[in-house]
Amino acid sequence: MKSKGSIESEISKALTQWEKDYLGRGSVSVKTDIMRDMIIVNLKGVLTPAELTICGTKEGMISIKRTRSDLVESGIEDLKGIIKNITVEDTKSFYTDISTVTGERVMVFKLGNIFEEIVGKK
Repeated sequence: MKSKGSIESEISKALTQWEKDYLGRGSVSVKTDIMRDMIIVNLKGVLTPAELTICGTKEGMISIKRTRSDLVESGIEDLKGIIKNITVEDTKSFYTDISTVTGERVMVFKLGNIFEEIVGKK
């Protein structure tokens, strides 16, 4: 039986690899936390220096947020598959946002069961 920490680490590694394969570049660091029925992933260093510069204007910020959101949403089935492979749970809902100030992205995967129930299935 895997520990909570090892599952969190596995999710972080898998999402970093997904970023590299799907988006062409990975974040600088990734931290995953499992709380109740949620997997919360904090990805730092997501935006490129050029994107951060563009975010200096309101129009640029809106454009970068929209483009980055569209890119992640276009790969949602892959992301849900990663979570299913690691936790054996389906993702009931998915939320994400990116900070155009810090270049961080937060992803939240809402599952059907709480963590202790998930671990019992593995």
